[in-house]
Amino acid sequence: MKKILLTLFQIAVTVGMLIWVFHDPNQRAKMAEALRTADYRWVGAGILSYGLVEVFAAFRWQILLRVQKIRLSFPRVAGLFLIGMFYNQFLPGGTGGDIIKSYLLLKETSDKKAGALLAVVFDRLIGLVALVAITVTLVSLRFDILSQSPETRRLLWILLFLLGSSITALLTSFIISGFNLFHWLPHRFPGREKLIEVSAAYHLYARHWIATFLAFGASLGAHLATFTTFLCVAYAFNVPSAFPEGVKVIDFFAVLPIERTITALPISFAGLGLREQILQVMLHNVCHASVAVSKLIGTMGFLIIFFCCVPGGIVYFFYKPSGEIRHVRMREMETEVATLEHEIGRSE
Repeated sequence: MKKILLTLFQIAVTVGMLIWVFHDPNQRAKMAEALRTADYRWVGAGILSYGLVEVFAAFRWQILLRVQKIRLSFPRVAGLFLIGMFYNQFLPGGTGGDIIKSYLLLKETSDKKAGALLAVVFDRLIGLVALVAITVTLVSLRFDILSQSPETRRLLWILLFLLGSSITALLTSFIISGFNLFHWLPHRFPGREKLIEVSAAYHLYARHWIATFLAFGASLGAHLATFTTFLCVAYAFNVPSAFPEGVKVIDFFAVLPIERTITALPISFAGLGLREQILQVMLHNVCHASVAVSKLIGTMGFLIIFFCCVPGGIVYFFYKPSGEIRHVRMREMETEVATLEHEIGRSE
């Protein structure tokens, strides 16, 4: 019932936001003109840039798997990674791809199931740490500009709240892990098993600090390549009527952590509608971009990501885990992954 209600909520928000963003015929006419005069070579550059995102992220995951002594053939690793990318982008909640990737990886590594699951957990965790680092840096450099108008200030405060929550959660998990305090948590404590997973991942990857450092560097590269994807789209529409002062890279990059963080929340499907609204407010006020082009940057950036993630859906259609003769329902995958998480929690 929770999933049904969440899905209905996301559908309602997505449809409502898209209608709101694109309802003005004058803005639609300006968008059409911007599309007609755009330099699509920059859109191609954006596709290449998002290809780098996938390369960096796959390299990071490969490193983390090697620490767990999990060695799969490159086609298998690439296939699993693309499947996870596709479903993380399009399933409600943004973590469904992790469930599918975890399940398929467990089938490939029956003798290292715990290690496989911890690699997936730490992959998500180190990506979050890298995003926090980039966000703190960019917001610190451009805080005065980001907070100069009431509209941008509201979105900035939302970002700071989410950022503070993330940092608090990271510090809490680190303290609980460092001092083994999870043993003091009641067995029915919400999230206890997930904390134990994170703790086990901390201890393992702390001992392999070189690999962890390389994975963190790959995470930074992946996030910056994502930002560059949207920057390339901005350059495609970079005409005086759209950007009277030109595209300033640092100002543009400072906007993106706000968009990336808020659209990652399970509010609308893949951030549709919400992304365009946030960029309209932020780019118009911070970079002085036209309203029409600000919205287009959000839509075109999403289409590039969609184009680059579609291969994962194709791979999943043909992918068969070792020993499986059929595709398994999402509920069965969730049950098996949850069972393994429970077993890890009991063993710790």
